[in-house]
Amino acid sequence: MKKILLPSLVVLTCLMTNPDVSAQEFPKLDGSPMDMAYYPSRVAFRAFGKTDEEKNAKPVIRVTYSRPQAKGRKVFTELEKPGNIWRVGANESTEVMFFQDVTIDGKKVAAGRYTMYALLGEEDWTIHFSTDTDGWGHYAYKPEESMVATIKVPKQKTESTVENLSIMFEEAEPGAHMIIAWDDTMVRVPIGL
Repeated sequence: MKKILLPSLVVLTCLMTNPDVSAQEFPKLDGSPMDMAYYPSRVAFRAFGKTDEEKNAKPVIRVTYSRPQAKGRKVFTELEKPGNIWRVGANESTEVMFFQDVTIDGKKVAAGRYTMYALLGEEDWTIHFSTDTDGWGHYAYKPEESMVATIKVPKQKTESTVENLSIMFEEAEPGAHMIIAWDDTMVRVPIGL
């Protein structure tokens, strides 16, 4: 019994005194959790597909973004004002992954990883696609050095209030529309495939 007890006490003492083994303090849940939107919309669930077409589906576009809440604020008049560049979300800049070459406003954009920003206007937004990746916000964004494509899209009213920023895709010929909606405002960004 003494042969087992002594080594156990030595191990326990080492664990208790070693700061690297103590409990980790993880950050609290962010107020603007990160989310993803895919085109085609169900492609992330292809492992659960019932048909060969569903099982063999490949992603074409993926958007990774943080979802801030409106919390009763006037989002596009007080929080994010016309004339400003917006990161299209919160925290890190919104990231777009094109798994194949696409066209944006007639300009070819090579498959790859980009960030997306919006120049907010009274009647429309100009959406910027940039090679300026892995940044927090838009504070270091230099459009003259990193922009690969832009497109101006009209603002529309949502049918109902969207509390958390939301991005989704709808099929459109010949490609897809990326829909960005928050509060009472939305835009459709056409992406040619």
